[in-house]
Amino acid sequence: MAAGDAGNTRLRSARQALGLRSQQHLAEAITRAGTQIGLRISVTERTVRRWESDDPPWPSPEHQSAIESLFGRPVTELGFTPPWAGDQAEPPERAAMSPAVIASAVAGSRSIFPKRSLADPLPGSVVTDYLAITSAYRHMYWTVPTSQVHGPVSAHVKLGVGLIASVPEAARRPLAGAIAESSLLAGRIEFFDMQNPLDAQDSFVTALQAAQDAHDSLMGAAVLAHMVFIPAFSGDSRRAEEARDKVRAAREFARRGSASPEMRAWLDAVEAEAETRFGDTRKALQLISHAEEIYAREEPRPSPPWLDWFSPVRLAGFKGNTLLISRQLGQARETLQNVLDSLPENAVKQRSVILGDLAGVAVSEGNPEEACRLAEMALEQLSRTWYATGMARIRAVRESLTRWESLPAVRRLDERLYDWSTTLNALTIG
Repeated sequence: MAAGDAGNTRLRSARQALGLRSQQHLAEAITRAGTQIGLRISVTERTVRRWESDDPPWPSPEHQSAIESLFGRPVTELGFTPPWAGDQAEPPERAAMSPAVIASAVAGSRSIFPKRSLADPLPGSVVTDYLAITSAYRHMYWTVPTSQVHGPVSAHVKLGVGLIASVPEAARRPLAGAIAESSLLAGRIEFFDMQNPLDAQDSFVTALQAAQDAHDSLMGAAVLAHMVFIPAFSGDSRRAEEARDKVRAAREFARRGSASPEMRAWLDAVEAEAETRFGDTRKALQLISHAEEIYAREEPRPSPPWLDWFSPVRLAGFKGNTLLISRQLGQARETLQNVLDSLPENAVKQRSVILGDLAGVAVSEGNPEEACRLAEMALEQLSRTWYATGMARIRAVRESLTRWESLPAVRRLDERLYDWSTTLNALTIG
């Protein structure tokens, strides 16, 4: 075995895929993940060093739960071999801890939400107020800069967790549902706006546990579907099955909750996005076609109010990106232009993504001047509302313009791409 390949390469690769550059960073992340699921553990760098060694010891049950919560997969997929390997059956206590859905999303069933406390009871009106603020944050996400809204939303989650033990029993479920929505929003901001998958995973875990406390299968489906994006955008093809397992879990939760046609179409779009990232654009386009049929043929039913990130226009945005990646350039350009013309005025974030994809089409068609024009338009959108996902599209376009670097249009794009405002936003937000 080569020196660079020694040790538990599965765990080390998974750590690096999450952007954790050192064993100390992983120790801190696992400790934090344990706290999120109600465990009082403290993982040290020395412990992680042993886990990444040639012969990693089997983690304790508490450490297993925290590790699986962080990575979203069983520890047996991270280079650990159970002591009972080769026996006829897995120990029942361990088998109970890792059913497919839990192992693929959040390990264990311990809730971060305490049972009701009779001390200092709060009136039910507190929950009404909390729900009103949750709704306000939902609307503000689309217009308020990320740097301003993320902190208050995260604090709102913590407030809800602190309140839930003291509200009347009848109010506990709606409060838990609002906490789930708020934590999902925090995770969306962390992943899409800030490109911080580690923090997003923590927020999604909290949202999933709150959804369990609220007995809300549809919210559970939404959280699990968002968890798909973390492996899908990791750049690691070995995480494909992890993403697909979460898709299956999300669909099961949606079935259990009698999801609306729109939500089922969104799940098709999520799976299509994952398949696109893992290189199967043919399957992705089939999924998008199925979602289009749902919109066209099924009688619409109301979706939950928090499902405000999807529509037929957004579905067409997914389609345009997949067509671009599959090199169907004419259809991609037509689809993306129709999306751009149809987006509502406040869809600033999505507009930056669509402009970035149109710029990608122009590059593929050998038109660098048009690509630069569209990329500058996308940067104008980002100057209004920062969105790391949109910025990632523009960076990809700029990378593809390398052979045209001497053109004035490319130099103008660089002037805009690397000005003070854009550079600071990229470094401080995502």
